[in-house]
Amino acid sequence: MRELSVNEIAILEEQGCSAEDWAEILVDEDFTTSSVRDVSFYGHVELGSLNGSMEVEDGFWRRSCLRNVTLRNVTIGDECIIENIRGYISDYKIGNRCYISDCGIIMSQGSTTCGAGETISVLNEAGDGNIVLYPGLTSQMAWLMINFPEVRTLAQNSVKTEDWQPSIGNNCRVVGVKEIVNTYIGDSAEIRGATRIYESTIESTDDISTFVGSDVIMEKSVVAPGATVTDGAKVFESFVGEQVHIGKGFSSEASVFFANSYMDNGESCAAFCGPFSASHHKSTLLIGGAFSFYNAGSNTNQSNHAYKMGPIHWGTLARGTKTASGCHILWPATFGVFSMVMGKVQTHPNTRQLPFSYIIAEGLTTHLIPGINLRTVGTWRDVGKWQKRDLRPVENRRDLVNCSFPNPYVIQSVLEGKEVLKQLQAKYGMDAAEYKYKGCVIRHDALEKGLHYYDMALRLFLYEYFLTTSDTDGADSQGGTWLDLCGMLAPKAEIDRVVQDVRSGSITSVAELEGILSSINSDYKVNAAAYAQHIMKQESEGGFIDQDYWLREAEEAHSEWLSLIRADAEKEYAMGDVEEKQLRDFIEKIEG
Repeated sequence: MRELSVNEIAILEEQGCSAEDWAEILVDEDFTTSSVRDVSFYGHVELGSLNGSMEVEDGFWRRSCLRNVTLRNVTIGDECIIENIRGYISDYKIGNRCYISDCGIIMSQGSTTCGAGETISVLNEAGDGNIVLYPGLTSQMAWLMINFPEVRTLAQNSVKTEDWQPSIGNNCRVVGVKEIVNTYIGDSAEIRGATRIYESTIESTDDISTFVGSDVIMEKSVVAPGATVTDGAKVFESFVGEQVHIGKGFSSEASVFFANSYMDNGESCAAFCGPFSASHHKSTLLIGGAFSFYNAGSNTNQSNHAYKMGPIHWGTLARGTKTASGCHILWPATFGVFSMVMGKVQTHPNTRQLPFSYIIAEGLTTHLIPGINLRTVGTWRDVGKWQKRDLRPVENRRDLVNCSFPNPYVIQSVLEGKEVLKQLQAKYGMDAAEYKYKGCVIRHDALEKGLHYYDMALRLFLYEYFLTTSDTDGADSQGGTWLDLCGMLAPKAEIDRVVQDVRSGSITSVAELEGILSSINSDYKVNAAAYAQHIMKQESEGGFIDQDYWLREAEEAHSEWLSLIRADAEKEYAMGDVEEKQLRDFIEKIEG
């Protein structure tokens, strides 16, 4: 870099430029004055080369330039176009080949961490902060921070806030933005038409670019590579994860969204939205809940004020659960995996141990139909679509997302569900008209069918085991509890060991912890096979595993499951809701 010559200063002044002190303006060695017009310089400014050109839109190339802009304490890289800044750019570092046009103010102001290190309260809206926002946050780390304060402390100590300072990376497009304050913007990000971005980090890379669009207001938030925030979205103290879409006026406060979630029109507050959470409707509110692999029906909402003590209540919709249109849930409540919740649920049910259930509220009564959702077209479609809809580049995925179905986490609740239903029969009698369970009522015929569906689910898991495990004798029989760490499936014993290592100081950084979690995730097939062996041994008389018997049972269950799915599709056709071609195409898929 060099100082300007007397002749260059004179030419610049003739071209409408001025400087508080020309000696503070440093330029590239091959700097030419022809590309700089109507620029006001304040403080220390460094300018890279302006002799090249860049593609500002597809097929539209322009010469690098500075035009109609006020710069104060700014460093600008090579071959940029910066023009028509109505306010000013202050205390910012700008990378190479950036296009910044038609903006208001871009500045840093005082000490800042660009949103990194912010702690927010998720689930319990009125509680102490339980998730630390930082670039690179994963759904597993967020889950661990909520459940184990030691991991939260580890995250707080690991975040290097000095790495996230106000700057604009290389190859960025910043167009029509009214205000950017104390914000880090990564390479190849595009910010177009946003209203205000304050104290935030927008991660982006040349390979996985991030887009922030029109009328967006964002404060104290972190956005992961590949995310899209656009069309009037309002994001406050939130984390927007990999390939997450937030748009069409959606409003988020103190919420986190992980891999491939999709949010339009509605709002969230203190919501933990795990992978593949989706909400599309204006009247939908996600508040104080944990969701994953979730689809919110229109006019879905929850209440975290159970009475008058404030917004302190929260609940869980386990993986694969849906809410029907108009569903309202009064927290606290917990719903098991792959359930469907309908109506205004006011009885605080806990159906964690009864998966694949319909939970239907009618007045002050909550009916539960266990297992029935296993046999529906919706469940069949869901378990097949998630992996296909993962938009993240395979080699750069942060969130550990396991879409296996069925899996040990699901099957442990199936086993618990069988035991629960048998205990209800023992308590109320085999011929009781109905059974009461944790805020719900189960009718006699529903309970009987539930037992059958759970037996079928168990054998479907074994079918998957035989289908994917070439050596059925290769896995040691191993039981134990499994956990769903918001997408990652793992034996509880493994996670307990990891947490203990955090407590003892054996694990000293987030990077180290994430490496161990990734290793555990890689062992899923081995651990799942061991669990399948455990199930067969547990379900066999005398503990002897007859592989041929279980293979036959598994194949029969799979065949029955597909028959039930087909019958459900034919039922929908008979109702006149789908055309015959749609039905034929669907049947070809399930039989293919």
